[in-house]
Amino acid sequence: MWNPESLRGFVLIPLFVYLVLGTVFLLAGFVSLFRIRTVMKHDGTKTDKLEKLMIRIGVFSVCYTVPALIVIACLFYEQAYLDHWMLTWNQEVCLTHMAVPCPVGERAKDLGRKPDLEIFMVKYINLLIVGIASSFWIWSGKTFTSWKEFFYHFHGRKVQAYV
Repeated sequence: MWNPESLRGFVLIPLFVYLVLGTVFLLAGFVSLFRIRTVMKHDGTKTDKLEKLMIRIGVFSVCYTVPALIVIACLFYEQAYLDHWMLTWNQEVCLTHMAVPCPVGERAKDLGRKPDLEIFMVKYINLLIVGIASSFWIWSGKTFTSWKEFFYHFHGRKVQAYV
């Protein structure tokens, strides 16, 4: 992205809004699950499976939310310094190639900043972590069984009932 306003409007704001909305829905879901758990305990019903599900949702939410926050922070960093980086690049190019005009005046004093490779590596690693965490949630034994039944049905084979 060459334009910081575009980065802000089309990447940062939607990611931030989706993360906030997802967190609100996650908290509402946890409140509901805790209420259901309390009612089940008062009725004397076992809550082992529900508690296991709640732990699984909690671990997944941490494994998803923390890397997503880090990605948003890295994008804020990228957006904040993009103009400085472009000026530095323009200065380096104009010194080596005479066809590019050099920045002058107020713009020339902000030169010298270059992007930190570590920040970009952290951003891309955390993007991968978000995807990996999502895949652990999605690809369970039940998912594989559902896909197997779908392909058997698609190819016209008889499917035995899953018990």
